Amino acid sequence: MKVRVLVRLKPGVLDPQGRAVHHALEGLGFAGVEDVRIGRMIELDVADGTDPATLTEMCEKLLANTVIENFTIETGDNI
Repeated sequence: MKVRVLVRLKPGVLDPQGRAVHHALEGLGFAGVEDVRIGRMIELDVADGTDPATLTEMCEKLLANTVIENFTIETGDNI
């Protein structure tokens, strides 16, 4: 089963990488970009029927820093 985990910084957490991309876009002449936030996507191939609680535990223990990051788990046909 394919699983996609999207990890993003929580609102209010400073994002220096996003800030650098924002400045670079402005420097390249792209107007109208108000903010940039950088996250990451993790794709997993797990056994069919893997329990959603197990996927959540993977994220909480290793894949995301839950102090400063939120995560979303996507499964199913849309991946």
